[in-house]
Amino acid sequence: MKKSTSFIPQESIEGKILFIRGKKVMLDRDLAALYGVETSYLKRQVKRNIERFPEDFMFQLSKEELGNWRCQFVTSNSTDKMGLRYPPYAFTEQGVAMLSGVLNSPRAIHANIQIMRTFTKLREMILTHKDLQRKIESMEGKYDHQFKIVFDAIKKLLEPPEKPKGKIGF
Repeated sequence: MKKSTSFIPQESIEGKILFIRGKKVMLDRDLAALYGVETSYLKRQVKRNIERFPEDFMFQLSKEELGNWRCQFVTSNSTDKMGLRYPPYAFTEQGVAMLSGVLNSPRAIHANIQIMRTFTKLREMILTHKDLQRKIESMEGKYDHQFKIVFDAIKKLLEPPEKPKGKIGF
Protein backbone atom coordinates (compact mmCIF):
# COMPACT_ATOMS: atom_id res chain seq x y z
CA MET A 1 0.00 0.00 0.00
CA LYS A 2 1.28 3.45 -0.91
CA LYS A 3 2.10 5.74 2.01
CA SER A 4 0.19 8.99 2.34
CA THR A 5 2.17 12.06 1.38
CA SER A 6 -0.20 14.40 3.18
CA PHE A 7 -0.38 13.39 6.83
CA ILE A 8 -3.08 15.17 8.80
CA PRO A 9 -2.57 15.13 12.59
CA GLN A 10 -5.42 13.35 14.35
CA GLU A 11 -5.69 16.19 16.89
CA SER A 12 -6.33 18.60 14.02
CA ILE A 13 -9.27 16.49 12.86
CA GLU A 14 -10.60 15.95 16.40
CA GLY A 15 -10.74 19.72 16.85
CA LYS A 16 -12.99 20.02 13.81
CA ILE A 17 -15.54 17.44 14.98
CA LEU A 18 -18.53 19.21 16.51
CA PHE A 19 -21.56 17.93 18.39
CA ILE A 20 -24.70 19.31 16.71
CA ARG A 21 -28.25 17.90 16.92
CA GLY A 22 -26.93 15.05 19.03
CA LYS A 23 -24.52 13.91 16.30
CA LYS A 24 -20.79 14.19 15.77
CA VAL A 25 -20.34 16.19 12.57
CA MET A 26 -17.82 18.13 10.54
CA LEU A 27 -18.61 21.36 8.71
CA ASP A 28 -18.21 21.77 4.96
CA ARG A 29 -15.53 24.48 5.26
CA ASP A 30 -13.37 22.30 7.55
CA LEU A 31 -13.73 19.28 5.27
CA ALA A 32 -12.90 21.38 2.20
CA ALA A 33 -9.71 22.61 3.92
CA LEU A 34 -8.70 19.04 4.79
CA TYR A 35 -9.41 17.88 1.24
CA GLY A 36 -7.53 20.81 -0.27
CA VAL A 37 -10.50 22.16 -2.25
CA GLU A 38 -12.64 25.29 -2.12
CA THR A 39 -15.81 25.04 -0.02
CA SER A 40 -17.85 26.07 -3.06
CA TYR A 41 -16.39 23.14 -5.03
CA LEU A 42 -17.25 20.69 -2.25
CA LYS A 43 -20.83 22.02 -2.06
CA ARG A 44 -21.18 21.90 -5.84
CA GLN A 45 -20.10 18.24 -5.92
CA VAL A 46 -22.52 17.41 -3.11
CA LYS A 47 -25.41 19.13 -4.93
CA ARG A 48 -24.58 17.20 -8.11
CA ASN A 49 -24.82 13.97 -6.10
CA ILE A 50 -27.50 15.02 -3.60
CA GLU A 51 -29.17 11.58 -3.64
CA ARG A 52 -26.07 10.25 -1.81
CA PHE A 53 -26.63 12.64 1.12
CA PRO A 54 -29.90 12.04 2.98
CA GLU A 55 -30.73 14.06 6.12
CA ASP A 56 -28.92 11.61 8.44
CA PHE A 57 -25.70 12.02 6.36
CA MET A 58 -25.79 15.80 5.90
CA PHE A 59 -27.86 18.78 7.00
CA GLN A 60 -27.63 22.55 6.82
CA LEU A 61 -27.27 24.45 10.09
CA SER A 62 -30.27 26.51 11.15
CA LYS A 63 -29.88 30.24 11.82
CA GLU A 64 -29.88 29.55 15.57
CA GLU A 65 -27.22 26.83 15.25
CA LEU A 66 -25.14 29.12 13.07
CA GLY A 67 -25.40 31.87 15.68
CA ASN A 68 -24.32 29.48 18.43
CA TRP A 69 -21.44 28.23 16.31
CA ARG A 70 -20.27 31.80 15.70
CA CYS A 71 -20.39 32.42 19.47
CA GLN A 72 -17.74 29.73 19.81
CA PHE A 73 -15.38 32.10 18.01
CA VAL A 74 -16.36 35.10 20.18
CA THR A 75 -16.81 37.60 17.40
CA SER A 76 -17.32 41.11 18.69
CA ASN A 77 -19.28 42.24 15.64
CA SER A 78 -22.69 40.58 15.51
CA THR A 79 -22.99 41.42 11.81
CA ASP A 80 -19.76 39.55 11.06
CA LYS A 81 -20.66 36.57 8.93
CA MET A 82 -17.16 35.05 9.12
CA GLY A 83 -17.06 34.83 5.33
CA LEU A 84 -20.37 32.94 5.19
CA ARG A 85 -23.28 33.89 2.96
CA TYR A 86 -25.25 30.75 3.81
CA PRO A 87 -25.27 28.48 6.84
CA PRO A 88 -22.72 25.69 6.41
CA TYR A 89 -23.54 22.05 5.83
CA ALA A 90 -22.74 19.57 8.57
CA PHE A 91 -21.68 16.05 7.58
CA THR A 92 -22.08 13.05 9.87
CA GLU A 93 -19.56 10.22 9.80
CA GLN A 94 -21.60 8.49 7.06
CA GLY A 95 -21.75 11.73 5.08
CA VAL A 96 -17.98 12.13 5.32
CA ALA A 97 -17.57 8.56 4.08
CA MET A 98 -19.91 9.32 1.17
CA LEU A 99 -17.77 12.34 0.23
CA SER A 100 -14.94 9.98 -0.71
CA GLY A 101 -17.02 8.84 -3.68
CA VAL A 102 -17.78 12.40 -4.72
CA LEU A 103 -14.33 13.95 -4.27
CA ASN A 104 -11.97 11.51 -5.88
CA SER A 105 -8.57 13.22 -5.66
CA PRO A 106 -5.66 11.41 -3.95
CA ARG A 107 -5.55 14.07 -1.23
CA ALA A 108 -9.30 13.70 -0.57
CA ILE A 109 -8.91 9.92 -0.30
CA HIS A 110 -6.04 10.21 2.21
CA ALA A 111 -7.85 12.88 4.21
CA ASN A 112 -10.98 10.72 4.29
CA ILE A 113 -9.01 7.77 5.64
CA GLN A 114 -7.60 9.94 8.44
CA ILE A 115 -11.06 11.32 9.25
CA MET A 116 -12.60 7.83 9.40
CA ARG A 117 -9.79 6.68 11.71
CA THR A 118 -10.44 9.67 13.98
CA PHE A 119 -14.19 8.96 14.19
CA THR A 120 -13.36 5.32 15.01
CA LYS A 121 -10.89 6.38 17.72
CA LEU A 122 -13.46 8.68 19.32
CA ARG A 123 -16.07 5.91 19.28
CA GLU A 124 -13.60 3.49 20.91
CA MET A 125 -12.78 6.05 23.61
CA ILE A 126 -16.46 6.45 24.44
CA LEU A 127 -16.99 2.67 24.59
CA THR A 128 -13.91 2.21 26.80
CA HIS A 129 -15.22 4.91 29.11
CA LYS A 130 -18.60 3.13 29.47
CA ASP A 131 -16.90 -0.25 29.93
CA LEU A 132 -14.73 1.15 32.73
CA GLN A 133 -17.80 2.60 34.43
CA ARG A 134 -19.55 -0.82 34.34
CA LYS A 135 -16.49 -2.52 35.84
CA ILE A 136 -16.34 -0.01 38.69
CA GLU A 137 -20.05 -0.51 39.43
CA SER A 138 -19.59 -4.30 39.56
CA MET A 139 -16.59 -3.90 41.91
CA GLU A 140 -18.58 -1.60 44.14
CA GLY A 141 -20.87 -4.45 45.20
CA LYS A 142 -17.92 -6.56 46.31
CA TYR A 143 -16.57 -4.07 48.84
CA ASP A 144 -18.06 -2.72 52.03
CA HIS A 145 -19.31 0.80 52.67
CA GLN A 146 -15.83 2.06 53.63
CA PHE A 147 -14.91 2.23 49.94
CA LYS A 148 -18.12 4.08 49.02
CA ILE A 149 -16.33 7.46 49.08
CA VAL A 150 -13.66 6.17 46.70
CA PHE A 151 -16.22 4.71 44.29
CA ASP A 152 -18.32 7.90 44.40
CA ALA A 153 -15.24 9.99 43.57
CA ILE A 154 -14.33 7.71 40.65
CA LYS A 155 -17.90 7.83 39.32
CA LYS A 156 -17.88 11.61 39.50
CA LEU A 157 -14.68 11.68 37.42
CA LEU A 158 -16.24 9.39 34.81
CA GLU A 159 -19.38 11.51 34.42
CA PRO A 160 -19.39 13.54 31.23
CA PRO A 161 -19.24 17.30 31.84
CA GLU A 162 -22.60 19.03 31.76
CA LYS A 163 -23.25 20.68 28.43
CA PRO A 164 -24.84 24.11 28.52
CA LYS A 165 -27.98 24.31 26.41
CA GLY A 166 -27.62 25.93 23.03
CA LYS A 167 -23.86 25.47 22.78
CA ILE A 168 -22.31 23.76 19.80
CA GLY A 169 -19.02 21.90 19.95
CA PHE A 170 -17.46 18.61 20.85
